[in-house]
Amino acid sequence: MFLDTQIDQLKYKIMNKTALVTGSNRGIGLATALTLAREGLKVFAGMRDPRSKSKDLLSFVSDESLAVEIVELDVDNEASVQRCFGVIGSSGEKVDVLINNAGIERRGSVEKCPISTFEQVMNTNYLGPIRCIQAALPAMKESGSGLIVNITSVAGKVATSPLAPYTASKFALEALSECLAQEVLPHGVKVAIIEPGIIATDMANNIARANYDPEYPQQKRMAAMFEESLKSPASTQIVADTITEIVVGKRGGLRHPVGPDAIPFLEWRESKSDSDWANWHNVTDEEWCKSLEKDFGMSVKLSD
Repeated sequence: MFLDTQIDQLKYKIMNKTALVTGSNRGIGLATALTLAREGLKVFAGMRDPRSKSKDLLSFVSDESLAVEIVELDVDNEASVQRCFGVIGSSGEKVDVLINNAGIERRGSVEKCPISTFEQVMNTNYLGPIRCIQAALPAMKESGSGLIVNITSVAGKVATSPLAPYTASKFALEALSECLAQEVLPHGVKVAIIEPGIIATDMANNIARANYDPEYPQQKRMAAMFEESLKSPASTQIVADTITEIVVGKRGGLRHPVGPDAIPFLEWRESKSDSDWANWHNVTDEEWCKSLEKDFGMSVKLSD
């Protein structure tokens, strides 16, 4: 009887929570919005262009009668963020759970990648979450509770060429999240960092199919490694399930590596000195492939 009462109380607390998921039109965001709604939360699914990008989400919402409302949200734009939170507020809701998922991937050598590309990635992947956090925090602090989940990446701990624009933004979001956790703890607000490995998303597929600059062999190698990893794809549902466990209180802590390769990737990098890491990326293709198989158990073939 006591256990049943606890479960009923947990369900009541969850069903009275509202979540905002950014970048909900596909991939991890789509899976997360649906999973949270199935768990009983009211979900606002943010996306830049709901008219053209909401079809997949709407089909699930309709079939399952889920409490999901699609809202226009461009995290690059301060006015859009404020309008989105205004729409949520005018509906009588507040954001109890903020999932900062929206992100973009760009790649290239530091030498040749345009400054505008670095600015674009930072604007979406780093400043975008900050805009949403600043919009959500006042109400969370007033209520004395809240949860902010920032989706970074293993690339937020492991810097690998040619992903400098992307990995720099994720390193920055990792640092921001750690500072934020310190600041909001006295106000009853929790912070969680999700660090996915290689997940089967459009972003990962784009990296696997990338063209490369012959001057920088790391670009070809990264594409080949992603291509090999995606032969045994890790589903976005793995990430959505981890986020949901955090939201419902089944999982605590600040950092959460997610996916079958996430912890191995992190441990692999930690096993190498900085000099070893830089040198490893500049050995011959044959040495690189042999080392990757020996150190990480991944068989990668490089095409000419």
